[in-house]
Amino acid sequence: MSISGETLATIAIEAGALIMEVYNSDFEVDVKSDSTPVTLADGLAESHILKRLGEIDSTLIVIAEESVSASGKFPEHGDRFALVDPLDGTREFVDRNGEFTVNIAIIERGIPVRGVVYAPATGRLFVGEGKGRAWQCIVLPKSALPLEGDRRRMSVRAIPSEGMTAVASRSHLNTATEEYIREFNVSEIQRAGSSLKFCLIAAGEADLYPRFGRTMEWDTAAGQAVVECAGGHVRKEDDSPLRYGKKEVGYENPNFIVSGEVI
Repeated sequence: MSISGETLATIAIEAGALIMEVYNSDFEVDVKSDSTPVTLADGLAESHILKRLGEIDSTLIVIAEESVSASGKFPEHGDRFALVDPLDGTREFVDRNGEFTVNIAIIERGIPVRGVVYAPATGRLFVGEGKGRAWQCIVLPKSALPLEGDRRRMSVRAIPSEGMTAVASRSHLNTATEEYIREFNVSEIQRAGSSLKFCLIAAGEADLYPRFGRTMEWDTAAGQAVVECAGGHVRKEDDSPLRYGKKEVGYENPNFIVSGEVI
């Protein structure tokens, strides 16, 4: 059974409303076994997403961050499965800078074919539904998904003559990333949290995002779907595609580079 980008977007908006209820409260922060922060919002959003996906397609296996963290186990799956990060950018959530997202992606034969990235604090919603079918809109939590006329098609841009805009992690910028960026004609570096870095490239607002550091598949799948549907590229250091379902390495990603045009 195919789940549309619109359906994934609706679920993400619903989860975003739950996240914002916690965000606007005096919430507590716990620390997981991997030393990363977690809040009530992570669990509430993930439970809702899992429930809704299960209602729509009971055969869909979902790998979700908090469930894996709690159990230490990955569910068995075939060529088609979902990856969910209910609150990507928990550090940004804790810092209250608004740069956190809900990430939901559908994987088929290792490829993220549909994905949604939703930033509930700003209302920015990014959707990738297939090649050449990427769009964005503004939708606040508890609001309905806008009709097609209120959505803007997304596509990556040509590299500006004055130089690239690179995006880098707000929390994880390291020396290797800085050295890589210096290899290119980069006129500006923007810092951003969560999967928003993928989406800025998809929206034609940036050109290059190198990530040299640990990420998990649920961190990147939705963003990769969005940027590739908008015409962008996500490659490993050896220039091969970044793929999903990497059981043999515990679903951990290698270093990768996201770009609009091929570089």
